[in-house]
Amino acid sequence: MGEAERGDAAPRVVISYWCSNGHETRPSFAQGQGLAVPETWDCPRCGLPSGQDQENPPAPTRSEPYKTHLAYVKERRSDEEGAVILDEALETLRGRGLIR
Repeated sequence: MGEAERGDAAPRVVISYWCSNGHETRPSFAQGQGLAVPETWDCPRCGLPSGQDQENPPAPTRSEPYKTHLAYVKERRSDEEGAVILDEALETLRGRGLIR
């Protein structure tokens, strides 16, 4: 389908973004009233955030390591609190005759 069959293309504006690895990304946006260009853009080559200032690209985001459910519980409870909760749970099971 040719351009004439689809109608006129909207005017475009191309913005350059740079990541901390020096990669340049040039997405285009439809130019129009109220054009809102994002401050950052994810680099398609390395995935780092990119900004419009080539000399000062955004810092890479720090990803938190995976935590288990137990790790989150240990952040909220002391060992003493955990022992009390465990004793209560064991006593409940003993009361139901499920354990000795």
